[in-house]
Amino acid sequence: MIVRTLEEALAPISDGCVLAVAREQSGVAMAATRTLIRRGVRRLHLVTLPTSSLQADLLIGAGAIETLETSAVSLGELGPAPRFCAAVRAGAIRMKEATCPAIHAAFQAAEKGVPFMPLRGLIGSDLLAHRADWKVVDNPIGRDRELAAMAHAAAKTVVTVEKIQDENLFDDPWLAAGALGGFYVERVALVPKGAWPLALAGHYCADDLHLAEYARLAASEEGFAQYLELHVHAQRAA
Repeated sequence: MIVRTLEEALAPISDGCVLAVAREQSGVAMAATRTLIRRGVRRLHLVTLPTSSLQADLLIGAGAIETLETSAVSLGELGPAPRFCAAVRAGAIRMKEATCPAIHAAFQAAEKGVPFMPLRGLIGSDLLAHRADWKVVDNPIGRDRELAAMAHAAAKTVVTVEKIQDENLFDDPWLAAGALGGFYVERVALVPKGAWPLALAGHYCADDLHLAEYARLAASEEGFAQYLELHVHAQRAA
């Protein structure tokens, strides 16, 4: 859509909306900011990604901001942002203090369509005492993210699964962070105990006796051929 005027382009930014703005180094829409102030926009929930300077200070001073979510507002070498500091001291705005990684994580969660993005760096910080909406939970993902990395990088992904659940995993806050969008998967096969004789975390342990048998047989070419006949080819014949 071609927009003829700045005012027309800014029409979706209404009173009470959540407005995200970029940091100074990424290019700031200052003309748009001045237009919003002239219009008299109010009650904005401003989220800076992850910091701001003159833009946020102008909006705060003009009375446009009700809630501010940021990791910093500063004029850099010119010192503190004066309207921001005055508003915080007076309690004129609701502050949701954050860190740069925390704000980036929140945007990544929204980008991926999941309810939250886990972040370790806040544990032990004073910020947790001031952010009731941030929770400390057991790690929902773990460190083994290579499955998702492979699916994201591959042209086609084939998956075997233990079971099929008739539900949207992204609707479950405990499962969503580790779920993989269906558009990454080319085909799915239902194969119970598909990892056997190796383990599958949360489902079954490794079959140590079978693995020991394999180690004994595979020590020689003849034994390896015997293993293939017993546990690979015989399964095909069945």
